[in-house]
Parts: sequence; structure tokens; C-alpha cells
Amino acid sequence: MVIQSAAPQKPPAIPHPNDLRWALRDWLAAASLFVATAAVTLWQSTHVAALFDLSYILNTAERIALGQVPYRDFPLPHAPLTFLVQAAIIRLTGRVIFHHDLYAAIVSGLGAVVAWRTSLALLRDRIAAAWIVALLLAAPLAFLGVYCIVPNPEYDCDCGFWLVVAVWAFTQLDRKKSLSFAFTAGALACVPVFYKQNMGLPFLFTAVVAVLCVLFLLRGQSSLLAAETRSLLAYLAGVCAALLAAVLVIQSTAGLANYIHWTIQYAGQRRMPGFTPMLGVYSDPTLLWTVPSVAAALILLRWSQLSHHRRASLHPALAETQPLWIQIVAFLLLAAPFLFTLASLQLYADAEDRGDALLVLWPLALLLAAALALVNLYGLRRKPSLRAFTPLLLLAAIHGAFMSQQLWGSTYGIWPLLTLLLADLLACLGMLAARAGVARSFAPLVAASISLVLLVCGCSYTFSEERLSYANLPDVPPAHSAFPALAGLATPGPYIPEIDELLRYARLQIPFNDGILLIPGEEPFYFATGRAPQFPVPFFDPTIDPYPPSRIAALVRTRNIHWLIVKTDVQTIGDPTPDRDALMQLLLQEFQPAARLRGYAVYRR
Repeated sequence: MVIQSAAPQKPPAIPHPNDLRWALRDWLAAASLFVATAAVTLWQSTHVAALFDLSYILNTAERIALGQVPYRDFPLPHAPLTFLVQAAIIRLTGRVIFHHDLYAAIVSGLGAVVAWRTSLALLRDRIAAAWIVALLLAAPLAFLGVYCIVPNPEYDCDCGFWLVVAVWAFTQLDRKKSLSFAFTAGALACVPVFYKQNMGLPFLFTAVVAVLCVLFLLRGQSSLLAAETRSLLAYLAGVCAALLAAVLVIQSTAGLANYIHWTIQYAGQRRMPGFTPMLGVYSDPTLLWTVPSVAAALILLRWSQLSHHRRASLHPALAETQPLWIQIVAFLLLAAPFLFTLASLQLYADAEDRGDALLVLWPLALLLAAALALVNLYGLRRKPSLRAFTPLLLLAAIHGAFMSQQLWGSTYGIWPLLTLLLADLLACLGMLAARAGVARSFAPLVAASISLVLLVCGCSYTFSEERLSYANLPDVPPAHSAFPALAGLATPGPYIPEIDELLRYARLQIPFNDGILLIPGEEPFYFATGRAPQFPVPFFDPTIDPYPPSRIAALVRTRNIHWLIVKTDVQTIGDPTPDRDALMQLLLQEFQPAARLRGYAVYRR
């Protein structure tokens, strides 16, 4: 690799703030990103399904489509929008599982496109070849898009998409002074809250604080800034209007007290991790050398910048030169953590170890982004700007996601946020490199190396199904459902044929209006049959099930449940049902065996 020195760079031309026109290359890039990401998501859905997640979403959506109201008629520890969207798809298009897979593919493709445009907004005017660099950073999302890893409808993935949309709108506020746009951007900042509360709330709080801080710093300044102040106030008005509308809708349907109880109090009690586990993301031993490696590169570039200015002041003719070794060493130091991740594909034979080598890039990026956030905040008094708060917004959203399952379990739907973090870091690197007098190609080459690593390792991570290791996925060809509503549902193992057999049995033997209790409930039974769930719990696991065994047994009697269906061959590794032995002991006092199916035991009251 050869990096040639270049003459001092002229600042790039600043495009008109209101120029939203796309050139042909923009449309081609957007179409390519969308098609590639959507295609990977659709391909994933044709051969793998996590029945645990899929059934919870679709069965809950089915009961909403039939008129049941969450939080009032049945407990729901999650925010409502994912379930409402899937319920709307059921109402509009019928019970066809492919429609939900298509939804996931479209959202995944759009997420990659919006992440690319947001990266371009962060890089523009700060780095050479910003358009190409933004596209390079977005390219790995073809394999790491919001729905590529878990290809079925999921609230984390939906929230990841809307967070990217909200960040894009936030980044435009410094450029667009339209009051209607600012109002809409404020409303968009509220949308993630109602997809996944632990991700959306920290993001919204940070966005509001950022706007208030800039308003405070702008107070008493020139009247020329009045338009910017009005734009920020419109953003806050959009936030207030969206929250007020949401509160009124919730109060008139489910009841605000019910909503707060299940999504805040109960969900926090069941899912909120301790502070120590949250910090565990930063305890990985690789950080002991990756952080110093990047820090050494930045120190070298900073020293090069001071040296460059000193030589230029003494001998202007030397301003155009910069030692090549500085550029090579700085590049290798910056690329070392990513090259190690690439090498892990050969170093480790186990998919879990290779996946971990990719995931440890997250804490490295987060630490660097935290340092960038501090630098930005330090310069706020000199130049108040919302742009300075972008790293904080991303850090808040990402750490909010970690409140569910920490780093190792929570990243599957938020890889576009890592793309935006890297774009922000590269923008800073590009400005530092330009001041140090290194080649214009320096930062783009770093971006290209990062993109290559994420593209190759991300492809391996997604196709190894490492993130789905909580489910039994035998190394055999996928089995496909023959039941009409589930046509297209496929996953390895005996689980799909077993579900089909259960559905055929229910159609022939169980009256349509009889109440049924499914344990643990990892089959899309209600979605496939169109039956109305009469028991309040759709899935039995420690998060979703709020009731002890004695309360469940009492509800079975009061809800007129006539049938008990117990899955004996669960796909989930380890039965998720809390206190299963105690629960079954109570239930079998009132039920007697009716049939023994492959993977199921059926009991009748």
C-alpha cells in the first residue's frame, strides 16, 4: 500500500442547505443498498425462523387484530407499535406470513438507505470523497441491516430503523430552517419510544436536552440567529405534540395507568440489568491494546499537525510535504483492531468466537465516540450547534439497547447505529488528517478497510446464525410449512412439521370457540388459525409471564379454558417456562390426556 502526500487541501464546496435533489448515482446507490439488504433479509426468512420471537409477535398481533386491547385486556411488557403494525398488516392483507417477511425486508432495505444518507450528512464538508466513504460504511448493512440477522418482525429491529430516521432528521436541523421540518423531526424523535422503551426514552431525553442546551447558548445573540431559534422551538413543539397525542390515544384505549404499569414498572422490574453488567461491555481484554493503538495513531497525527504548522511557518515550501512513514504507521495503528477482527475468521474455528471478535468492535467505537462527545461539548460555547450532540444521541440509544441483553444479545437490530458512530468518528479523523497535511486519501482508506472488515465478518456473522444460538437449529435442510397461513415459514429441524400436525388436529378436533392454553407457546397457533386467544399470556417466559403457577391455574378456571397443549419438543434451548413442574402439577389436576402428537401433548379439561 502506498499513500502519497498531497498539497494542502482546499475546503470542499458547501452544497446549498435546502438542496434535496438526488443525482442518478444517488438513486443507483440507494436502489443497490435497498435491494441487497432486502434480498438478504428475505433469503434469511426462507430457511431460518426463531419460533420463540415470531410466535410472540404474530399471536399478539392477531389478538389485537381481533379487537383485544393490550395493557387493558392482556399484559404486554413491550411498547405497542410493532404489534400494532403487524396487526394492521393482518387486517389489511389477511393472515399470510409472507406479508410479514416482506415487511421486514422493506424496513431492512430502507434502514440501510437512511443510514447511508445520514452518514453522508455527518461526513459532508469534513472529509474527502464523503459520498464514497458514506457508501462504503453503509455497504456492510447488506448483511447487518436491522432485519438481516433476525428476519422476522421484532421490536428491536423496528426501533433500530426509526432511531436511524430520527437521527437523520436531527442532523438536518442545522442545515434546514423550515419550521414544518423541525416540527416533524421533533415528532419523529418520539416514535422509537413506542417501539422499544429502553431504546427510545434515552434517545428522546438526550435529543431534548441537546436542543435546550443550544437554545440556552444562543440566548442574547444576534437577531440573525432568530430563524435557528424558531427551528429549535418548533422541534420541541413537535416532541410535545407527539407525546400529547400518544398520551390521549393510550388513555382513551388501554388507559395510561395500565400502560405505565406494564411498560415501565413491570418491564423495568423484569428486564432492567444491574449497573455492573452494563459496564461489562468495557471489560473485554482486547480493549487493552485496541484503545492504545487508536490513541497512538491520533497522537501521531496530532504531532504531525503541529510539526506541519511549524515547518510551514519557517519554510513555506515545506508545507506541501509530510513524511510518508507517519501516514503508514498511523494507518496501520488505526486499522489494527479491524484487521484483527478479519484475521479472527482464520484464527478461530468456532462461530461464537468469530462472532465475539466482531462484537468487541462495539465497545471500542463507543469509547472513541465518548471521547469525541467530550471534545464536541468543550467547543460548544465557541460555536453552539446540534451537530456536536450527535455522538451523545447515538451513545444514549445504543446503551439503552444494552439495557435488555447487554452487548452480546442486543446489537442485532442496531448495526446501522454503529455505522453512524463510525461516520462521526471518520469525520473527525478526516479533519485531523487534513490539518496534519497527510494525503487526502488517508481517511477514505481507513473507511475502506473498516468497510471491508465489516462486510466480510458481518456476512460470516449473519450466515452462521450465531445470534440465533438460543434456538435449536440443526445442520439439516429447512422444513417448510404446508399450512396455508404459514406458507413460506421454514426452519431446520422437526418443529415446522410438528406445528402443522398440531394445526390440523386443532382444525378437526378442537371447537373453534374453545379456550386453549399453550405452554410455552412458541408456535404461531392463533395467527395460523384465526382463533381468539382467551388466556391473557401468549408466551410463558420470565419476561412475558407475570403470573405465578397458582394464579395461572385460577385464570384457567375463570377464563373457561377447555384445552391444554404442551410442547414437548421446544426449539428454544432450555424450556423458558417459569416453574414448569409446579405449573403442570396444578394444571393436570383439572385436565386429562386427549392426544399425543409429534412434539405435543394435548389435554382436555
